[in-house]
Order: sequence, then C-alpha cells, then structure tokens
Amino acid sequence: MARRPGNGNGTGNGHRTFGDRMVEVGDRVRGSQAWTAIFRPGSIFRKGYTDSPRNRSYVIMNSLLYHLHPVKVKRHAVKVSYTLCLGGLSFFLFIILTVTGIFLMFFYRPTSAQAWNDIQNLQTSVAFGLLVRNMHRWAAHLMVLSVFLHMARVFYHGAYKPPREFNWVIGVILLTLTLLLSFTGYLLPWDQLALWAVTVGTNMMGYTPVFGQQVKFVLLGGVEIGTDTLLRWYVLHVLLFPFVTVIFMAIHFWRVRKDGGISGPL
Repeated sequence: MARRPGNGNGTGNGHRTFGDRMVEVGDRVRGSQAWTAIFRPGSIFRKGYTDSPRNRSYVIMNSLLYHLHPVKVKRHAVKVSYTLCLGGLSFFLFIILTVTGIFLMFFYRPTSAQAWNDIQNLQTSVAFGLLVRNMHRWAAHLMVLSVFLHMARVFYHGAYKPPREFNWVIGVILLTLTLLLSFTGYLLPWDQLALWAVTVGTNMMGYTPVFGQQVKFVLLGGVEIGTDTLLRWYVLHVLLFPFVTVIFMAIHFWRVRKDGGISGPL
C-alpha cells in the first residue's frame, strides 16, 4: 500500500484518519448495486458526481422531488417584489386547511341534531379545539384573499396572454373552487347564518334556466332543508371540491413549468 507523506501532525506515514475511513465507506456504499438502483445517473448522491451545468440538469430531471422546480429560473422570478409569493401562499394555506380540516372531522357529525353541539363541544371541551377551528376559519378567509390577489397580480403583469391563456382559465376555475369551498364550509356549523345561507344559495340556483329546479333538489336532498342537505354540503366540502381542487392545482403548476416559468416584467 502506498504510504502518504507525513504532514507534521501525526496523520501521515500511511495512517488513515477517521475521516478518510468514512469517505471510503461512503464511496463503497454509493458504488454498491443497491445504491445505484435507487439513485439514477447524474444524482448528487451517486459516486463520481461532478458539479457542472449538465449534471445539475440531470439532478433536476431525474428526481421526482427536484423535478417540481425548473432547471433554470429567471432572475425576476425569484424577486419577492414581483410575485409577492401569492401563489405559494395560496397553496400553503390550502395545506393548512387540509390538516386542520382533518382534525375537525374527528369531532364533527354532519347531522342537523348534532352539528351545532359538536361545534360547541369542539370549542369548549376539546384540547386546542378552538385554536384549530380558528386556524381553519382564518386560513379559509386568507386563501380567498390570496387567490384573488394572485389573479390580480397575474392580470396586472399580463401573464394571461399567450402562451399562458390556458393556465389563466385554470386559475379562474381554481378561484371558483376556492369560493365554493369557503361557502360550503360556512354552512357546516348549521346555525341560523348557515340555514339562511343555504336558503338564499339554493334559491338562486333554482332560478338557473332549464335545470335549475333539478340542481336545487339535488343540493337540498329533497324539497326542503334538512339533515340530507347538511350531509350533501358536507360531502361537497370535504371530498368533491378538495379532490377537484388538487387536480386543477397540479395542472396549474405543470402548466407554469411548460409555459416557460413565471412571466417576465412588462
């Protein structure tokens, strides 16, 4: 075995330090078949990786997590003053709503006889119940505001123009879904405000030409407001609308990438 020259501190004369041994172990692990089967070529975790523009591109394209971000980012796109992080903030608030909503589902029963009492027990008898419910409510208000401001920013910067007109339509759909999520959640406490909101909302839908009365009947679960009405709005709020929203958000993020990233300044 070749002997390294001494460096004056006792680490030479062929004696390997603990760091040298760890580097050797790391090289062996990264060169193993199991490791190379998990991490594809070009990954920073692969043995022999060199930092270069080509390899950095491979890292982005070969990793599911990193692939969410583009290989190159325009200089203006990283400025907070340009985007105000409104799109990311809207998505973050949606995550908060999902987590807190799952917590609330453990203590809520969508029946006209129990819904109001469950909300009261949640606020008075459940540990951190009032905090979580307020987080859910304020996150819903802020999400409506952030999505609206995000669309206003996009409109102001002309980001709805070709080739981004399709993504603008997706954004309008997401704004509509956000408003529907807010409205259906507003009804779940099943208090007087909720009852009158259901009454006004379903009556407005009932005046839709051709199929208005049929839509009203489906949303009410009958001819008048009752337990079936609450159950249907609950299913819309916790299942249908979030599921559709996730699909359109995925399309929205994908189109941002395919359309060349965030649009440039005017």
